[in-house]
Amino acid sequence: MAIDRQLLHVISTISDLDELERFFTDLLTPAELDDISLRWKLLKDLQQRMPQRKIAQKYGISLCKITRGSKVLKKKDSVVGKMLKQMEDPAEK
Repeated sequence: MAIDRQLLHVISTISDLDELERFFTDLLTPAELDDISLRWKLLKDLQQRMPQRKIAQKYGISLCKITRGSKVLKKKDSVVGKMLKQMEDPAEK
């Protein structure tokens, strides 16, 4: 399933972090918000070279979820990987 382009456009227009948080809170269930936050946390841990088994133990999740994140970061054109690298080294922006 593709992401609705209009939704992406709306999200891209929200520059205030508090408003963006309210938007996601209005749009998503608490469980969906938790899932997205968890995915981001495990991607950050993977980017910092934390072992997958340690991540699984840290968050109480399966290695399958972590492996998916690892595959995302290994892609040459990974936007997530690019963003995480920029967070580590703001000079790369």
